[in-house]
Amino acid sequence: MATRVSALSIVDALAADLRDRIFRGVLTSEDPVTETDIARTYEVARPTAKAAIEKLVGEGLLQRSAHKTARVPVLGPTDVRDIYRTRQTLEADVLARLAQTRTVPNEARAANAEIATLEGHSTLEIVEPDMRFHTALVDAVGSARTSRMYRSLVGEVRLCMVQVWGKQLLDRKAIHAEHQGILDAIEAGDPALAVKRIDLHLSGVRERLAASFADQATSSAGQTGPPAEQSASFAG
Repeated sequence: MATRVSALSIVDALAADLRDRIFRGVLTSEDPVTETDIARTYEVARPTAKAAIEKLVGEGLLQRSAHKTARVPVLGPTDVRDIYRTRQTLEADVLARLAQTRTVPNEARAANAEIATLEGHSTLEIVEPDMRFHTALVDAVGSARTSRMYRSLVGEVRLCMVQVWGKQLLDRKAIHAEHQGILDAIEAGDPALAVKRIDLHLSGVRERLAASFADQATSSAGQTGPPAEQSASFAG
């Protein structure tokens, strides 16, 4: 039993490192992820490399091709809308339940307070506390299954942001204000208002992000140089 636990720990650690490389944009859709390369780079057995890759495939952070080579998927507007609508459904239910008991997790307050201090930081630095804010709300419900389901979506949300991070889409002040409005609705014990605010918060994100991916695809198809920067802002 001890040997099996150790093996699983290695797989988890390897998957965590690969996940971090994807979220930082170090590992992109241009890079093939093979069992042989991972085994050699990390000095692990091929079955361990395969298990780590499959873990990330299950999370939607890697995608297997017909020839079994894994790569970071390139997301499009349809993917973004599907991810965010699913996320919206989960979070709306969570916020309604938290508002019924006026449960405001301290972790969510702390994450939003951190966002307020990040003036001048990059989009990717804002994504981290933004995701912690939303994850803390989900975790506060106390359902391990809901939390696991939500974390799979968070991974894909991060992947969305990595693929468009140069467009500077996150407005720090808007994020902080909208998050605070959500916390206020929960604290006031108003489920309908909490749901309304999360719906507005995420639907705006969904459409602006989807539009950004569509514009990016159009630019890539029609230009040889880098796509032009766009001025857009939203809260995640």
